[in-house]
Amino acid sequence: MHFDEWEPVYRAILADFGYERAADERARDVLREYVEPFDLDRLDVSGDTVAVAGAGPSLTGELDAARDADAVFAASTAADDLLDAGVDVDCMVTDLDKNPETARLLTDRGVPVAAHAHGDNVPAIHEHVPTFETANVLGTTQAEPRPPVENVGGFTDGDRAAFLADHCGAARLRFVGWDFDDPTLAQSKAKKLRWAERLLRWLEVRRDERFAVLDGRRDAVDLPEPVRPEDS
Repeated sequence: MHFDEWEPVYRAILADFGYERAADERARDVLREYVEPFDLDRLDVSGDTVAVAGAGPSLTGELDAARDADAVFAASTAADDLLDAGVDVDCMVTDLDKNPETARLLTDRGVPVAAHAHGDNVPAIHEHVPTFETANVLGTTQAEPRPPVENVGGFTDGDRAAFLADHCGAARLRFVGWDFDDPTLAQSKAKKLRWAERLLRWLEVRRDERFAVLDGRRDAVDLPEPVRPEDS
């Protein structure tokens, strides 16, 4: 995913949520102070099936699917559930808002953590990222990338994990722990999850792959402008 492909979608997200691009860029630049260049070859999953684990309540019933995958990219607190169940995590994707202690533990163990900067998590960046093992931190942004901070696409932790796996060469993506219709979600979180759904739809079009998590929902999902499938 090159930024020129991502930027039109990013602009649509900014407009929909009322976010300020300058705030994302300031957060990106703060993160740059704490991270080093990360060798993405460490996350090379070429030819692999990657389980993209969301933190929904269904995850506990789908642990075997995660175990059977070649690699697991876990979003936020999904990492905790997987580790508690004895499932190895190959990468954790987080914006540091829930379980930074898990990210710290993983980086200490040599497991890559994609730590994300956005407009309202600057205090968390200052507080937590310096405590991580820096060599194992991939800094990410949803704004224009500035080395060593990368942008591989994605908005929420979950869909960003999917875009990261795609960027790193995954042959197949399998989704576990994804609950688009969770009634317990706050309105703001539900809105973000709707965007995650749209972005996964875009990603499956880009990959010419059908994600089972979108079965029964696909036709109702509006692709982000100006993205349109030629034949989906």
